[in-house]
Amino acid sequence: MRAFLYLLPGAAIMALAFWAYSENYETQKAIRTVETLQSKIGAGRETLAILRAEWAYLNRPERLSDLAALNFDRLGLLPLTPEHFARVEQVSYPSPLIGPLPLPMTISSLGVAP
Repeated sequence: MRAFLYLLPGAAIMALAFWAYSENYETQKAIRTVETLQSKIGAGRETLAILRAEWAYLNRPERLSDLAALNFDRLGLLPLTPEHFARVEQVSYPSPLIGPLPLPMTISSLGVAP
């Protein structure tokens, strides 16, 4: 009986050691996964910054106006001037879809005595 009482805590300690060992490896695997994802996010942000810079470079107003002038025969693009836009007075705003809100109902308006 005494041998069983000595073996039981030893087996529990070995089981806990195995559990801690496996948790350690799972934690290390999760850390490696997070580091990989962070490096991918960093590379994606770097690519995005490069693409934004390229977009800004390609959309320079002087470059676009030169391209519009160069391709005027094919596209017929004209530079925008203030006359191309409407004045505020010419804008028609939509009418509201709902009318005025009704008065709130009270007990006295229903004719019920309090």
